[in-house]
Parts: sequence; C-alpha cells; structure tokens
Amino acid sequence: MSFQYTIWILLLPFIAFVINGLGSGKIPGKISGWIATIAIGISTFLSYRTAFQYFTSSSREQVIAVKTTWLRFNDTLQIDLGILLDPISVMMLVVITTVSLVVFLYSQGYMKNESGYDRYFAFLSLFSFSMLGLVVATNLFQMYMFWELVGISSYLLIGFYYDKPTAVAAAKKAFIVTRFADLGFLIGILMVSFYAGTFDFEVLTRPESLQFSTAATFMGLSTITWALLLIFMGGAGKSAMFPLHIWLPDAMEGPTPVSALIHAATMVVAGVFLVARLFPLYYAYAPTALEVVAFIGAFTTLFAAVIACTQYDIKRVLAFSTMSQIGYMMLALGVSGYEGADGLGYTASLFHLFTHAFFKALLFLGAGAIIHAVHTNDIREMGGLRKHQPITHILFLIACLAIAGIPPFAGFFSKDEILSAVFANHPIYFGIAALVAGLTAFYMFRLYFIVFWGKATKYDQVPHESPAILLIPMILLAIGSTLAGFIPFGQFISSDGLPLASQINWPIAITSVILALTGIGIAWKFYKVESTSPDKVAKSFGTLYTSATKKFYIDELYILITKGIIFRLVAKPLAWFDRNVIDAFMNLLAATTNWISVQIREFQSGQVQKYAIIFISGVLIIVLSYIYVNR
Repeated sequence: MSFQYTIWILLLPFIAFVINGLGSGKIPGKISGWIATIAIGISTFLSYRTAFQYFTSSSREQVIAVKTTWLRFNDTLQIDLGILLDPISVMMLVVITTVSLVVFLYSQGYMKNESGYDRYFAFLSLFSFSMLGLVVATNLFQMYMFWELVGISSYLLIGFYYDKPTAVAAAKKAFIVTRFADLGFLIGILMVSFYAGTFDFEVLTRPESLQFSTAATFMGLSTITWALLLIFMGGAGKSAMFPLHIWLPDAMEGPTPVSALIHAATMVVAGVFLVARLFPLYYAYAPTALEVVAFIGAFTTLFAAVIACTQYDIKRVLAFSTMSQIGYMMLALGVSGYEGADGLGYTASLFHLFTHAFFKALLFLGAGAIIHAVHTNDIREMGGLRKHQPITHILFLIACLAIAGIPPFAGFFSKDEILSAVFANHPIYFGIAALVAGLTAFYMFRLYFIVFWGKATKYDQVPHESPAILLIPMILLAIGSTLAGFIPFGQFISSDGLPLASQINWPIAITSVILALTGIGIAWKFYKVESTSPDKVAKSFGTLYTSATKKFYIDELYILITKGIIFRLVAKPLAWFDRNVIDAFMNLLAATTNWISVQIREFQSGQVQKYAIIFISGVLIIVLSYIYVNR
C-alpha cells in the first residue's frame, strides 16, 4: 500500500504560500484567496483519502510514506525528514485540513475588504503547512522544526494588523512566551536523544526496544523524567497551559478566522498531540511526568473556566474556554493507562480533541459573524441578535450545546469518556472535571443568552445575517458538531493500537448532563432577561470575582517579575556595570591609545630632516649608553 502521494498534502499549502507571498499586491482581484483555498481543498481530499485507505486496511502499524536523511551524526544518530502515518497522525491530518478548509472559505468573505488580503492568505497557507508537517513528522527534531514554523506563522497572523499597537504587542507576547517554553522542549529533545541514541518516533514510541538506563537522577527524579517534563513544557506553552497561558487571550487581536484556526484544532492542540505522540515513553519511563501532566491539566481546566465566567469580550470568553477544554485533554492523558480499558484516557483525550475542533471552530466563526454584524467584541453592547441573525443563532446554539456536553451533540460523547477515565483513576480530579462541566455550560450559555436573548441594544446600524460565504462553512462545522460523536473513535485510535470498545458510562453521563443543565438553567435565570441577580451574586463572591475578572493578576505578576525584578534589580545593575565599568575601561584604553598616538605621530611626519634628527639622536643615545655602561 503506497502513501507517497501524501507529500502533496504538505506541499500544496506551501506552494500556495510561495505564490501568494511572492505575488502579494500583484495578484489581481481576490484570486489569492482561491489559490490558497483550492490548495487546502485538495489537501483535505487527499487527507480523507489517506484516512479511508489507512483505517480500512488490515494493519494499523506505522507507515513511513516518505523518508530522506537530512543530517547524519553517526551510525545510529541522524535526522531524517519524512512523513509518518499512524492512527493519530492520520486523524490529525483530517482535523487540520478540515478546519483549515472551512476557515479559508470563511476568510474569503470575512477579509474581502481588508488590505493585505494576499498577505493574509499567504500566512494562512504557511500556518497550515507548518501544522501538517508537525503532525506527520518522523522524528522529534523534524517536529521541532515545524513546531517553530508554527510559532512564526502564529506570530505573523496574530500581528496581521501591524499598524495596531495592541496586535503587535499580542504577537510579541505570544512569540516570546512560546519561545521560552520551546527552549525547554529543545533541551528535552537533546536529553532524550542522548540517552536513547535516536530522534525517531519508530523507536521512541516502542519503549520496549530502548536500552537506556533510568538510574541517573537529579533532585530525586530520573534524567529521562526531567527530559520528558521539559518536552511537556514546550507542549504546555503551545497549548496555553498554566502558567504559560498568558499569550492566548491577547492572541484575540488577530482576525477572527485566525482565532478559529489557531484555537480550534491546530496550534493549541499541538501540545496535546506531542504528549500523545510520546505517550508510550511517558508511561513506561516517566510516570511522574504524567502525574504533572494530569495536575497541570486539572488546574488549568478549572482556572480557565472560572475566568471565562467573568469575561465580556466574546473572543476572550472563547479563548479561556479553549484553555479549559485543552486542560480536559491533558488531564485525560495524565491519568491514562496503556493497555486495554486502562487506556481509555488516551482515547478520550484525542476523541475530545477531534470533536472540540468542530464546535470550537464553529463558536469562533459564529463570533466572527456576530462581530461582523455589530462591530464590537463586547457582549454588553449586544443583545436580541436572534431576530437579526436567525441562522447564526441556531448554529451558535448547536456549538454551545456541543461544548456543554448535551446529547446527542459531539461534546457529550467525548466529555463522557474523559469523565469516565478520570473517575476510574483519580476521584479528586473527577470532582474538578465535573465542576468544570457545569461551569462550561454556564459561561457558554451566559454568552449565548446575553448575545441572542438579552435586551436589544440600540445599534448604529441594523445587524444583518451573514452572507452565504460565511454561513456555509459554519453549517459544515455544525454538522460535524452534531454527528462527530457517533464515530466509534476507540476502534481507530487507542494507546496500545488495539481496538477499544468504549461504552457510555450512564451514571457518569447522567451526572454530567445534570450538571450541564444546571449551568444552563442558572445562565437562563440570570441572563435570558435583564436582571440584577448577576451583579448581586458577583458581589457576594467579593475578591474572588474581582480577581477572576482580572485573570487572577497573572499578567501583572509576570510584569512584576520581569520589569520589577529581572529588569530593575538584575538587568539595570548589569547595564550600569556595562556602561560605567566595561565601556568606561574600553573608552579609557581608546583614549590612552589616542593620546599616545598623538604624542608619537611626529615620528611618522614624512619630513627627512626630522627623520635625520631622530636617527642621529638615537645613535648618540646608543653610543653614550654604551660608553656609560663600559666605563
């Protein structure tokens, strides 16, 4: 079975990037949008063909579709470039190309009046190419290369409005925070390759074939545990896990379709994919690292959900929602076993990644349609939009029901599996996950009721329903949000590669639905009609509510640490020492050299008479010195 054609899944978006990038400002009309869309459309078709061909085959073994050696260090350690196909990479190809295609289609309508249209689609194509290269990487170093390309692409897209100071600041913030995390990722890669003697996933995902020792320790943990913790640090940065989450809300400064692409199924789930890719290694050699993954996931999912309940920027609510849902995925991976039913957490995590892609992309595109109609992000300036945007209203409601975990929508099935896996392994984390299920329903329907049912705002212009070019991608995502949960996901993807027959755990499912309905009921009571109850409840929470609205002052803490401590107490004294000691010493050397050169420059004046005087004087000095010494 040949999969060599899969190279075109990557190359087509890259070709579109080159054409639109080099032709920016020269391509007539909106042809650049169609170039990018057709390229990603063909990639999507090839991805679905690959998935059908791979999952209908008798074997689910890893397949190296393309491979070439790039750098060779010795007989065992080398860096290859290629395409690795296995269940999770094939699944990610489908997810990335599907979401990218609908975002590209949507963008043609949303961005049609924006300057930099060609540049926008060039950056989108580069981003899709980078993500596709990341998920099919055959080794850790190739993944890292595309990982950094994703970072560059997101920097360009978040800062697309480069004449807007807040967008520039957000792009720099995302780039710096994720680069800091990626330093840990790189160190972890080097440590793993040192002990394992390879970068290749073919070996690293089969820990039984590794022969390295775990005896070496540092601070009570094995060196391989530290290596995998550092790799997780890179994943936590890219997936906006606490405490490396601060870039994600600010990333909303980019165009709304960019938010859908970055925060739905691509960049922010790269960290989940990374841990899933190396899960056998984590499970076999670093169970402590998995405990850290579970703790960070549990904390982040609750932390972000609480903040989302207090925000008024529609895109920031969705951004914190993304953080919370990815925390769910990390938590499921952290508590997962490896064999058989024990691996439910692994399957549930990736299942939720799959379903989340549809309804979160739909939520962001729906938010874009709303913003496009009312020209504001503040939900307090919205209201009564169900009358003006009836189709968008229904589509947004479907996405809200899906993320809240209401059956039969997709989020119900994947969230139920996560809760079941967590319940079987860690009761405390289950309590947190169940609480978050209720909070998720509350903050999403708080958003829904305020925007579509709240008191109608007096708009400067009457809001209108979105054109077909915006609605069609949203309808496609709504279909996915409704039907994706019925896919027997465990038959295709599991931790040990064997089919996993998962069934609905009805006691847990009923509990989660009751919690979700409770959250929806509270939101309906508070926000369906104008009421003073939300303000009274907010005041009752006092400092907790105030802190949540300020995102628990984490940004301020980072500013204190960087500007107040590192810059003022470390960098400023070092700068003073550099200027007043190092520079002063070098300036003294320069001044001394200059003074000496001025004093002796007459020796090189070019006048024969002076040379003769100097010569004779020198001879006299030598003769007199000789006589004095030998007298």
